[in-house]
Amino acid sequence: MDISVVIPLYNEAESLPELNAWIERVMAEHGFNYEVIYVDDGSTDDSWRIIEGLKAKNPNVCGIKFRRNYGKSPGLHCGFQKAQGDVVITMDADLQDSPDEIPALYRMIKEEGYDLVSGWKKKRYDPLTKTIPTKLFNATARKFSGLKLHDFNCGLKAYDKKVVKSIEVYNDMHRYIPYMAKIAGFHKVGEKVVQHRARKYGSTKFGLSRFFNGYLDLLTLWFTSKFGKKPMHFFGLLGTLMFLVGFIALVIVLVMKFSSILSGGELRPLVTQSPYFYISLVAMLMGTQLFLTGFIGELISRNSSQRNNYTIDAEI
Repeated sequence: MDISVVIPLYNEAESLPELNAWIERVMAEHGFNYEVIYVDDGSTDDSWRIIEGLKAKNPNVCGIKFRRNYGKSPGLHCGFQKAQGDVVITMDADLQDSPDEIPALYRMIKEEGYDLVSGWKKKRYDPLTKTIPTKLFNATARKFSGLKLHDFNCGLKAYDKKVVKSIEVYNDMHRYIPYMAKIAGFHKVGEKVVQHRARKYGSTKFGLSRFFNGYLDLLTLWFTSKFGKKPMHFFGLLGTLMFLVGFIALVIVLVMKFSSILSGGELRPLVTQSPYFYISLVAMLMGTQLFLTGFIGELISRNSSQRNNYTIDAEI
């Protein structure tokens, strides 16, 4: 099979017939052998009934229905598991992504050898309240990931089949799939300017909270990619440095007190009346706790069933 189109959706009944007809036309014009996988994320409208009708008319249509709303990442995860095409295309169901982009994305994967191609909606039809936070978000993601992409969260992407079978999309990590692919060893990540169309039906399902959650997810992904299998390298180093700073500071406070006594100075104020004494103790305690956190993390990592789970790309 040439192409699998994975489309997660939530309450998009109005747009589905038009979107499906558009995809069918593009696939027929280019002679692709394809499947379209709709993942209904617990819609409360007639989305699933529409999908059943599309399936009855076209055997290339597949559907997955969640019992409740889980989010876009679980939808993509299940779609990726089901996908059989050599190239996997993802797009949103709101008609803001154009299926006319599919042939060019397919060629970039099959002929130019990209592992992943991310769409870039260079000209957007969104309000400033959405575009400005998006620019800040993408700038931060570029800094953390090292990938020079303009639009990490664009729903229109193309993947080599090996990529979607090698990554696990969970929580709200769909925003960072290019970064996850890089962590998994797929370094040929490209970008293509794609058309962004104004929403025709319904309203957006995402609020401003996604930007705050996005930053937290980015930090989580960055930390687990660097220290997930070696937590002691982070917590142990930080704890050791903090303990040493606190210990040295405490020694300095005590030496200064004894020097004052030996030189005939007053016995008061007591060492315990100095704020630096307590700051030193707190630093030592925090350093000890961080070190123990790293040690416990190492024990958990050592007993994980995934500790020696490595992706082998080739073997002779």
